[in-house]
Amino acid sequence: MAPPRRDDDLPIAALLAPDILALLDEAPQDVAGETEEMHPADLADVASAIPRERVADFLLALGTDRAADVLEYLDEELRTEALETMTARQAAQLVTAMTPDDRADVLEALEEDVADEILSAIPAEQRVETERLLAYEPDSAGGLMTTEFVSVPSAQRVEEALASVRAMARSGRREAMYTIYATDAQGRVAGVLSLRELLAAGEGTTVGEIAWSEVVTIPATASREAIAQATAKYDLVAVPVVDDQSRLLGVVTVDDVIDIIQEQQSEEVQRMGGMEALDDPYMQTGFFTLLRKRAGWLTVLFIGEMMTAVAMGHFEEEIARAAVLALFIPLIISSGGNSGSQATSLLIRAIALREVRLRDWWKVAMRELPSGLLLGALLGGLGLLRVVAWQRLGLYDHGPHYVAIGMTVMLSLVGVVTFGTIVGAMLPFILKRVGLDPASASAPLVATLVDVTGLLIYFSLALLLLRGSLL
Repeated sequence: MAPPRRDDDLPIAALLAPDILALLDEAPQDVAGETEEMHPADLADVASAIPRERVADFLLALGTDRAADVLEYLDEELRTEALETMTARQAAQLVTAMTPDDRADVLEALEEDVADEILSAIPAEQRVETERLLAYEPDSAGGLMTTEFVSVPSAQRVEEALASVRAMARSGRREAMYTIYATDAQGRVAGVLSLRELLAAGEGTTVGEIAWSEVVTIPATASREAIAQATAKYDLVAVPVVDDQSRLLGVVTVDDVIDIIQEQQSEEVQRMGGMEALDDPYMQTGFFTLLRKRAGWLTVLFIGEMMTAVAMGHFEEEIARAAVLALFIPLIISSGGNSGSQATSLLIRAIALREVRLRDWWKVAMRELPSGLLLGALLGGLGLLRVVAWQRLGLYDHGPHYVAIGMTVMLSLVGVVTFGTIVGAMLPFILKRVGLDPASASAPLVATLVDVTGLLIYFSLALLLLRGSLL
């Protein structure tokens, strides 16, 4: 499914929109001819630029096949609205001309009664094919695959296979024309080859003799993450989807894989920002849905930060006796949160790319522990330098015990940064272990966890080092 078009892609479409509207009013039969040289994506921009109530008229004026191409580039909300404006027969003609996977996606987004009405008007062969795709979970390989692929028997001779491929190409659309799958008598995947390899093969050769027998396949129940990982690992342009008996069901094409990767990245970024992932693009998400997605994590983080107030209340007397300690609280806890957020971001991405696995948690901990200590020492040294420099330059009077204060700040930073780094690195492993998405280990969550501990480390060291002087 093509990504929704952005407003900054629309200036040319906005200029064309008045002419298109004039054609729709005066000579709708000329719309197809006047726009035949335009890319479907550009026509989708035009559809986005004209009044919403005219989009259905515009699509119908383009002709069935052309309109089907444009539908694939329209954003979901506009496409749904346009199809619901048409009669069931008109909508059925357009979605029938779409590729099977896009057809299923379009119907999935419609209201159930509208989708059923359109589905009943689709020709029997395409209806059965669509119902089969709709039976899979939308985010599974079965729900994302297209059944428009090219396969030939592995025992077939090259000349016969070429004739079969030509016949398939002439019969209608084929999304994955450049990859050809060899199958055995039971329909199981036996090999794969490119169209170029088939064209270059010698006469009399069988398909099985020139096909690669090591074929990477995924089950119909595979997650979209598994699809993206297989595509990236093996540099595939199409991923064959099989049933539990290795029979070829369909393929997930590279354009769908790109959409999967974009959706995954969007979800990870949103979760790492401390909120639930959005199901729809930002501008298509309802106001109250957006509030609900954000309010949950904000409430959890707020309750967590309340523990920070409890910790400060516990050391209220010490803060009152040595107010200078309060100056460094933001410095201490923010450094711990920042170091934890760095570690979390690194590990979330490493786990997503399978660069590290659950069993590697100890190795990661042993890498992050010295990293935390050295980073803490670096920041601690800067903190000590700040206290001493400001005292010597007369920028701020920390009192006669400024060196002890500086040492407290330095050692606190070493402890807090080390703790934050370890917590940030281990939290994604813990979430993964209990079956949750590691991306839920958001930066705000790590910072909240580290804040309370940072205060405890800071004031505990202050009591130890400054007792008898300031405290």
